[in-house]
Amino acid sequence: MTSESVNHLQLLRQNLEAVALQKQQIESQMNELLSALSEIKQTEKTYKILGRVMVATPRDQLQKDLEDKKELVEVRLKNFTEQEKRIQAEMETVQKQMVKEIQEEESSKK
Repeated sequence: MTSESVNHLQLLRQNLEAVALQKQQIESQMNELLSALSEIKQTEKTYKILGRVMVATPRDQLQKDLEDKKELVEVRLKNFTEQEKRIQAEMETVQKQMVKEIQEEESSKK
């Protein structure tokens, strides 16, 4: 078993953790957007926060803005999910290779 394989596996784990954290943040944004879109449907007056100021905004405009943000977040979430799957697949490949190397080392000792 090479130290290069071990280092590669550790790097993949770190990358997977970072991607999982970013994906979790994106999922949180998605939940906030879905909640806001749900609330908009139940209210007459809507407001948008611009910096430190809350400004009255037509409901249709605010709903369109939130829908646009939702689409962007969906794309980002899909990208993070795919990236997470790729890293997991690569980790499995490296782990299998490491197991194979260990088995070969043990069989050569016998």
